Amino acid sequence: MEYTIRLLTEEDSPVFDAMDTGIEEDYVKRIFSRLVSGDNRLYGLFVENHLASVCGYTVFAGHYAMIGRVRSDVRYRGKDLATKLSRYIVEEASKLPAIRWVGANTQEENKAARRVLEKIGLHQQARLYGATAADVSPLIAGGDAWQEIHEMQRKQKWVNELYIKTGAVFPYECYYLFPASWDLFQEDELANWSFFENATNDRVLITKKDVKGRTYLHTIYPWQDLMEQPGLWETIDRAFQKLKTEEPDAETYIWMDLDEEAVRTLPDNQPFILPSPWTLYGIHQA
Repeated sequence: MEYTIRLLTEEDSPVFDAMDTGIEEDYVKRIFSRLVSGDNRLYGLFVENHLASVCGYTVFAGHYAMIGRVRSDVRYRGKDLATKLSRYIVEEASKLPAIRWVGANTQEENKAARRVLEKIGLHQQARLYGATAADVSPLIAGGDAWQEIHEMQRKQKWVNELYIKTGAVFPYECYYLFPASWDLFQEDELANWSFFENATNDRVLITKKDVKGRTYLHTIYPWQDLMEQPGLWETIDRAFQKLKTEEPDAETYIWMDLDEEAVRTLPDNQPFILPSPWTLYGIHQA
């Protein structure tokens, strides 16, 4: 089957609208103009002038290319076109001189997407639940809220110990995880993130506002002892209530990236919605 691939522009919006993807209320259609501008790129694979598949990438922190927005017209499925386009996107993103990592994040239940990512040479790097809740009061046990720290050097020390030295994956935004490097932790961003230390100074909680349709208190706690640290949930709840006060008209939730072990520690009355876990695939560039 002959096909062509090209970069899409805002003028291609009607062409995308004409695709039969089988997806109701697709957010890609809603924000199409944003996905073809700025740090975003969207490519289309055409068969006989018909848009059969789309895929793109977004550049984060100047050096990370995250692939996504894979869509295929149902009339062209089963022809390996999404794989061909995804492989092309990886090659295009890898050509950018500043890019040091290329990857994608998909839910574990999306077996088709996972097969595509593995076929184009990306390797599994992390598996985390994107847990969300509108109320964590069932987890509050009466401990004292943790102390917020503001010193930049102290924040950088925590980042270095937890992520830079270990090479762990860092939840840079909701849905977007990356292998850690200092590129993700610029001082202007750290200044806007809240860091809280426990009383014994051996645990830290990071919170930051994120908007992905809904407004989230993106909460980062890279340990599994969620129910063993006095004041942890009190600290999360206090930060959440503050965000809700600042955003009175927003639909606001808590988002936490939790591994399997952390999820198992949650009690029966835990308030989180736990959809299929997200699996991160990627490859480092030389």
